[in-house]
Amino acid sequence: MTGPRRRSREVALQIIHQMDLSPEMEAGDALRAYFDNLWPDATAPDGESGESPAPGIERPMIEELVRGFARHRPELDELLARLSRNWRVERMSPVDRNVIRLGLYELKYREDVPVNVALNEAIELAKRFGTAEGAGFVNGMLDRAVTELGIRR
Repeated sequence: MTGPRRRSREVALQIIHQMDLSPEMEAGDALRAYFDNLWPDATAPDGESGESPAPGIERPMIEELVRGFARHRPELDELLARLSRNWRVERMSPVDRNVIRLGLYELKYREDVPVNVALNEAIELAKRFGTAEGAGFVNGMLDRAVTELGIRR
C-alpha cells in the first residue's frame, strides 16, 4: 500500500510532467487544472474544512513541491544539464527527466526531507512510471547530485 506522502509525490510528478509538456503553464494553473479535473469537489487546502481534498494525498505537500519546482526550475534544469554530462536533457525520457527534477528539488531545497528518503522516493517513482532502465539512471543522476552539491547523507 502506498502512503500519502508517496502518493502526493506521484501527483506532484504528474503535474510537473504536464508543466514539462506545456512550458507556458504556470504552477497555479497546473495545480488548478489537475484538481479541478480529477477532484472537482475537493476542498482547497485553505478551505473551511482544512482536510485533504482526496483520500491518500497531502495537498499542501503537492502544492509545495509543484510551486517550489516552478520557482527553481531554471536552476534545477541548469543543474540537471551539468549532471547529465554526455546526455542532453531534452533527449532524456520525460518521466526520468521529471523524476530527477523533483528529486533535485527535494535534495536541494527540502531540508525536512532526509537525503535517503528523497533518493528512495525518486527511485520508486522511476520504477512505477518510467522505463526498466529509468530507476538506475535516476539513482545515478541523483547520487551524482548529492556528491556534487556536497549534501551530507
